Amino acid sequence: MKSLRSPTCVFVGHVDHGKSSILDRIRGTSIVKQEAGGITQKISCSKISLESIKKLAGNLLIKLKFEITLPGILFIDTPGHASFTSLRKRGGNIADIAVLVVDIREGFKPQTIEAIEILKHYKTPFILALNKIDLLSGWRGSTNKTLMETINSQGEFVKNLLDQRLYEIVGKLYEHGFNAERFDRVQDYTKQVAIVPVSALTNEGVPELIMIISGLAQRFLEEKLKVQKEEQGKGVVLEVNEQKGLGCVLNVILYDGSLNVNDTILVGGLSKVITSKIRGIFEQGKSVKHVDAAASVVLYGPDFNDAVSGMPLRVANKNLNEIKKEIQNEIKEVMVETDKDGAIVKADSIGSLEAITFMLKEKKIKISKASIGEINKKDIVDAESQKDELNRVILGFNVKNVDIKEIKVITNEIVYRIIEDFEKFREEKIKEIELKQLQGINRPCKLLFLKNYVFRQSNPAVIGVEVLSGKLRVGMQFMKNDGSKIGEAKSIQSDGKGTSESEKGKQVAVSFPSVTVGRQIIEGEMFISDINEQEFRKLKDMKKFLNQDEVELLKEIINIKRKENPLWGV
Repeated sequence: MKSLRSPTCVFVGHVDHGKSSILDRIRGTSIVKQEAGGITQKISCSKISLESIKKLAGNLLIKLKFEITLPGILFIDTPGHASFTSLRKRGGNIADIAVLVVDIREGFKPQTIEAIEILKHYKTPFILALNKIDLLSGWRGSTNKTLMETINSQGEFVKNLLDQRLYEIVGKLYEHGFNAERFDRVQDYTKQVAIVPVSALTNEGVPELIMIISGLAQRFLEEKLKVQKEEQGKGVVLEVNEQKGLGCVLNVILYDGSLNVNDTILVGGLSKVITSKIRGIFEQGKSVKHVDAAASVVLYGPDFNDAVSGMPLRVANKNLNEIKKEIQNEIKEVMVETDKDGAIVKADSIGSLEAITFMLKEKKIKISKASIGEINKKDIVDAESQKDELNRVILGFNVKNVDIKEIKVITNEIVYRIIEDFEKFREEKIKEIELKQLQGINRPCKLLFLKNYVFRQSNPAVIGVEVLSGKLRVGMQFMKNDGSKIGEAKSIQSDGKGTSESEKGKQVAVSFPSVTVGRQIIEGEMFISDINEQEFRKLKDMKKFLNQDEVELLKEIINIKRKENPLWGV
């Protein structure tokens, strides 16, 4: 017979926006104070009973005449989205519902956007907790009123400020494809994201948040929450850790069925499906013999070393071979489709790999290889063998960086930072490649024939010029404004010494073998570089690397050339 399990609720959001602080309020602990820098270091799970929910939101439930029938809620706090992506299961995510926490003063940050994209990818319904309302200028807090009573008691300035900040968030969510509204103004919870203003410090809004989590789960997720407790358990590995005295242990979320000590289990590994036995189960730090879904547990037993975060775990006391095939198929389903050419992607877990490759493909970034684990020699060789310099890159999500001169290695714990750094690398690399190509092309140049600076009239004519724009180089061809040819700049002298080029603003002596001063050229005239059509097209394609003077000079050259040939350079 099916019974209702506790929904799994995961807290996500930008670092230091208050995920753990809100959870502390809910579970009545103060873990944040114990954590280094107030930032969660490991995944923290807490199962809150129905009695605790009623205690937290009791007065509100009575006022609204709302009855909760859920057995409780399993809350999961994550240090980052890498942990959230490890909560995956076949066809989605084991989080039934999520709370996206946003600091009302700071708004959306990179990890906020990343969390939204992952929630969208997994189709996980979520509520937005707009935290730290107590820090709004002029806010008057109250601990014995409902949130709406407290909001309505504020002055007009505070109400307007709250609405302004809230609707900035509404606008940001709309940009990412979500309609949103303050929780009391939501008309349809299936079409709008509820925004709940809260303060983890004062508890304002926390009862309302609990009520909405419970209400949404109870109303819209009831079928999903029905489980067969007597069935063989199904779970996912959150973390693989070494535990003193126990060896390798698995942090597991059980989302269906049950687990017992001495159960035979199958776990997804890097190279194969691992078969093992449960030797011990810990729930909330206590040793237990049996546990029902939904639950967060630590399991210990033999042969766990090769297990990987994000991999499925199944009890297989019966139908072992059939379940093994199911796990193998599940792993194959999330293996990334790759391109012939592209970047190499590494991640610490199957869920992380799925998340980063999803986001890279959203950005139209090609992937030639994607795998779990640290960056190794094979990855480096594969990256070095890429024909295109832009693809000689390894992108690592939650893996150690390596310093390799021949290739670019980009690692981070935030997917958006990896993508930003990769796009920046590509831009710089493209610029570098194009600048190399430009080095072989004469850029446009304009000279002024200085008066009283004729050093030799002919064979060759040696005159003083000032470089008005562009760069003068030996071998460049020049013409006058009417298009008549002057010929090649054979040599350049600066301060009595020979040089191969001269920058804008410099005055130098230049020799022109094909002209005579007073006949073809006259003091005070302007000379413009006489480029051919092929050079013009290349310069036009690389226009972004030319300065404004050079761009204007190109226009002058076109006008001169098209007087003779209207289709020149087309």
